[in-house]
Amino acid sequence: MTFEVIGTYATAVFLLIGSGFALVAVLGLLKFNDSMTRLHAPTKVGTVGIGALLLASMTYSYVSGAPSMHELLIMAFLFVTAPISANFIAKVNIHLRTCETPPAPPQDDTWSTLKVPDEDRD
Repeated sequence: MTFEVIGTYATAVFLLIGSGFALVAVLGLLKFNDSMTRLHAPTKVGTVGIGALLLASMTYSYVSGAPSMHELLIMAFLFVTAPISANFIAKVNIHLRTCETPPAPPQDDTWSTLKVPDEDRD
């Protein structure tokens, strides 16, 4: 098998993986009811799907003889900005109280600190 055939198969595999992840992201976006659960589908699964599609584009351009590295910049931008935008959307939903708030933490002085109760020390 030649390099072009292997590259074509690799491109097809990356396209199938990327489209599968993108399909799961779309289904999650349509299926979930509230915005906090709906947030996970496009940010987590969609990022991997778009990353695989960009990897397929890079593989194809490299096999066809015109290598392009623009996709690496797009992937880096996507992988940096998707978690940040998801965090901002979640913060807005929490501050607007449009989602169910988590239960309050226990009211002791050891919660989320480095203080260890005396009875737990060795």
